[in-house]
Amino acid sequence: MNNYELDPTDSKPHTAWRLRLAMAGCALAVVVVVLGAFTRLVDAGLGCPDWPGCYGHLTWPDEHHEIQSANAAFPHAPVQTDKTWPEMVHRYFAGSLLLLVGGLTVLAWRRRGQRAFKQTHFLLALILLQAVFGMWTVTLKLWPQIVTAHLLGGMATLSMLWLIVERLRNKGRLIPAHEFRSLQKIRPLAFIAVVAVVLQIALGGWTSSNYAALACADFPTCHGQWWPQADFQQGFNIAQQIGPNYLGGALESDARTAIHLTHRIGALIVSVLVLGLALLAWRAGSRRWAVGLAGVLGLQVCLGIANVVMFLPLPIAVAHNAGAALLLLGLLTFCYRIQTAQPTDTARESSQDKSDAHGTVLAGEL
Repeated sequence: MNNYELDPTDSKPHTAWRLRLAMAGCALAVVVVVLGAFTRLVDAGLGCPDWPGCYGHLTWPDEHHEIQSANAAFPHAPVQTDKTWPEMVHRYFAGSLLLLVGGLTVLAWRRRGQRAFKQTHFLLALILLQAVFGMWTVTLKLWPQIVTAHLLGGMATLSMLWLIVERLRNKGRLIPAHEFRSLQKIRPLAFIAVVAVVLQIALGGWTSSNYAALACADFPTCHGQWWPQADFQQGFNIAQQIGPNYLGGALESDARTAIHLTHRIGALIVSVLVLGLALLAWRAGSRRWAVGLAGVLGLQVCLGIANVVMFLPLPIAVAHNAGAALLLLGLLTFCYRIQTAQPTDTARESSQDKSDAHGTVLAGEL
């Protein structure tokens, strides 16, 4: 799957610059997603009670007199230096990503007829909305609906950047006709798997924002039971009111258990779908994709189990968020490659038709 080439109608230097910038944006978006997970997991989401600064500072207060002034200005939220810097570092990287996407949009406007023009503008709108969600995360004091939406926005930003990279560099690979037909048959399952992973990421965000990751401290059972007492109605009450501060959560134990159980069930459904897709991809001849998808899924499942049995160690919890992003990008790339693939027979016929037409023109001229 390495047959990449730039569109001959594009300006190659210009497209190459856009491609480099989009790839840099992908790397930066991964850092932003991971930093967002780290900030959430160390309970630093309200490390700075104001936005976009931190206690009125461009960085964060670290000198003794600065901390005293900040505590006087925000008596309800005394400075905790171990929580201010993660929040502000995350904001700095997110702001840098916004500037990068702005530069990518400017480059797109310079040649509006080239590929990924509409996608770039959609990306800009998405990241601006993501900035608003970041502000609301602080001003609404970690309201779970906003925190979950902010996580999904981060994943969507990363996904859109990666699809722009694919669009700029991948004109469509040529594959044998029999493999093409087999891949087209599994395309619906691939899209279903993408939807399932997105929903599972949303469930993960809901689990984290409601502090339900350790609601079940054993595995594979929960509280020593296969189906413990759980309050699904309260656990998934998305109309819940905003409290004065959602740090630490506000749900009862049974509601958190319901959320955790649902996330486990979602993981089982995703595993079945992705493994089924990997098996069909293997049979279709795309064995590298089959091994890659199954491998990423296996890693993600292992990280999820480790989070439970090891009581949510920070490095593994952060890696679990990164693994979700990797699985989503893998599935999106697989779907895109199927969508843009062309059978070799069709390509030969098209090439032959162009050659015949060119010969006819030359004959007429002669």
